[in-house]
Amino acid sequence: MTYYEKYEHATGRIAPPDAWRLESLFNQIESRQLLPPRGQQAVNLGLPAHSLNDSTANPSLYNYYQWVLRHYFKNQTLNELTAKLIGMAFVCNHIFKTDLPQPLSLNPWQRDQMLDYPLATDRAVIVENNGIFALLATQHPNWSLINQGGNDFQTDYVTLMQRLEARGIRFTYLGDLDAKGIQIADTLFCQLKETSIEDFLALQTESRVSEWLTLMGHPSVKRTKRLMVKTPALQKQMTAISIFGKYVEQEQLMPIYETLISEWLNSED
Repeated sequence: MTYYEKYEHATGRIAPPDAWRLESLFNQIESRQLLPPRGQQAVNLGLPAHSLNDSTANPSLYNYYQWVLRHYFKNQTLNELTAKLIGMAFVCNHIFKTDLPQPLSLNPWQRDQMLDYPLATDRAVIVENNGIFALLATQHPNWSLINQGGNDFQTDYVTLMQRLEARGIRFTYLGDLDAKGIQIADTLFCQLKETSIEDFLALQTESRVSEWLTLMGHPSVKRTKRLMVKTPALQKQMTAISIFGKYVEQEQLMPIYETLISEWLNSED
């Protein structure tokens, strides 16, 4: 008997239309497989990234998901990578030359000591999405990554970023392709002092953004409503999102990211 059949039998209610999509996930939970962050789980099932962690995204499916967890896995800790990295920490992977386990989380009291700490790289990819950062760092432990953590622009983070670029690290950026995601990218870029827009958008180029919106975009009036940005190149990406009326989440781009990031980190240009 499937989980949605068990749900219908126990509650007398019809399972939501997309309930069948969660069968493989529940089987993975049952066998205690290591799961990616929850947003990636949803996209792997053909759902929008927030379907399993936002009760307002798809209420009926979210409630069904929670019901199954409560009734069949209540005594089992989910074996999943966490995406809860926002806060006071500067979280990075393979940026500093240290034998400490990666990723490395630095608190504000460590900031000054790390400003001139030996570096392990001369280029790094900034990843806006916490879950994508955690997944990439797990699957590619030697990649040089920095977790941007959404709109968390606390002073210690900005200070370390400015110091790293002053020491010669080249940054490129990957974020959600919705209006808020572009605004976050713009806020970060405006904080940087020596990073060129060509480097910053070397992977998230205007042409790729248009292609991804065309091929993978989800329609949404709310998430594509134009927001103010200062950087001309990011204004163009904002315009594309507004005109298409579609957005793309980073979880959808994981297979593409792996190729693009690998090529950029290993490039000698």
